[in-house]
Amino acid sequence: MIASPYLLYLGAATDPLAVKTARGVAEWRPDRCLGQIRLPGATVSLNLPDLTIERAAAQGAKTLIIGEANAGGVLSPAAIPVVLAALEAGLDVASGLHQRLGEVPAIREAAQRLGRTLTDVREPPADLIVGKGVPRPGLRLLTVGTDCSVGKMYSSLAIEREMRSRGLAADFRATGQTGILITGDGVPVDAVIADFISGAVERVSPARDDGGWDVIEGQGSLFHPSYAGVTLGLIHGAQPDALVLCHEPGRPHMRGVPGHPVPDLATCLERNLEAARLTNPDVIAVGVALNTSAMGAQAALDLCARVSDQLGLPCQDPVAHGTHLIVDRLVSCFATQTSAASAGR
Repeated sequence: MIASPYLLYLGAATDPLAVKTARGVAEWRPDRCLGQIRLPGATVSLNLPDLTIERAAAQGAKTLIIGEANAGGVLSPAAIPVVLAALEAGLDVASGLHQRLGEVPAIREAAQRLGRTLTDVREPPADLIVGKGVPRPGLRLLTVGTDCSVGKMYSSLAIEREMRSRGLAADFRATGQTGILITGDGVPVDAVIADFISGAVERVSPARDDGGWDVIEGQGSLFHPSYAGVTLGLIHGAQPDALVLCHEPGRPHMRGVPGHPVPDLATCLERNLEAARLTNPDVIAVGVALNTSAMGAQAALDLCARVSDQLGLPCQDPVAHGTHLIVDRLVSCFATQTSAASAGR
């Protein structure tokens, strides 16, 4: 387990998506977050106290979490002295980047000298096996997206929370670095060798026979030229019974790849259902989750209503509206299989 409370490192971020790791931890584990540390030029804030390493250590911080994320998943040069200062001040360091903390000689040597712990949550298990596609007991919901960074993790966590509030057995299954930092468990599928992705997801969501649900965090998009491979392997390993499509309205193109348009919702949903049928021929869609944070309240409600009419599915913004309509549909479609078991297992 990563020792808390946390100090979240945001670097010099000017794009909210660049600190989605830190934002996710602050949103879903606020009780563990002591403050944030930002470099000059940063315009993004998580509305946590701005602290120096020294002040954070004096206030009891235990771990510096590298909360920034970038396309290459590398530790920025500006972060290295901050990490070294944290180690010297008595903090452990955790990171969700692809680059391992110990790959930086100065960080590795300082951690060894000071007896500090370096945690790389994007380090997959060493004993993964290839996926088999053999049906296994249990019920599984998977979030999929029109693009990357459209709210699949938030939607998954919100659905789990809504199900648990009803006394249903439900467990969020993390497949990305932020989700793993939030839950303390999971497999980072984008760091898994391609042949083992579906097997990794089978491991994340093992057989269960309690009538409960695994709510599996989706990654990437089948339509993204950079990440479609990860998405496809995840879909096959999840063997989902239900899909929720996640989307952020207003994007001019797929994130990071101008010239590649965002797919329309109906086409994207059908392609994901088609892919999922390889390992679960009975998969169905149960809802659409929109990220309407850039829209006004009424415009967001109007858009959700139009999407619901278009696709014949409940559509909500999980942050602004909750997920009760989506869970209503899920429960009604799987009434005979879903158990009102204790949610606090």
